[in-house]
Amino acid sequence: MGKFLAALILCSALAAGVGVYYLQVYGYYEEVVANGQTDVQITGLASGQPMPVAYEQFQAIDASSSPIRYRACFTTPNSLAMLSETHKPYDKPVPLQAPGWFSCFNAEEIGDALEAGMALAFMGKENHVYGIDRIVAVLPDGRGFVWHQINHCGEKVFDGQPTPEDCPEPEAN
Repeated sequence: MGKFLAALILCSALAAGVGVYYLQVYGYYEEVVANGQTDVQITGLASGQPMPVAYEQFQAIDASSSPIRYRACFTTPNSLAMLSETHKPYDKPVPLQAPGWFSCFNAEEIGDALEAGMALAFMGKENHVYGIDRIVAVLPDGRGFVWHQINHCGEKVFDGQPTPEDCPEPEAN
């Protein structure tokens, strides 16, 4: 009887582990269907509003389980020089890992390119969801990437601290 119970516990633990892994890597993600016009937007310097950017080969995933699970890849014919002259830069971009099966988005490659000054990061949309900014990064070869990143307002409020003075108040649920 002891061997049976030990085997049952091991099988249960293995099944739970596989289930948790599947849910984290595959379960909650859904493909985002491109609308062909506003999938890639960067905040303009003059207007302060998100503006559509020319793009092709758009691929994106998102999950309703977390506002920071959004990842997208695209290509753009716009040069880094043109983008930097007309769009708001983002000071501290930190690309977040994507699931391994979403192979177009390599956070390490993007982060290294940003650190080396080869890629530029832009504000896609500030407070896309309260406390979460949409970030757009573009490499010199025209490959672009989008992810969501917690901003300084979100960092404080999500930790249970008071809303900083320079931040809007979060909406009540």
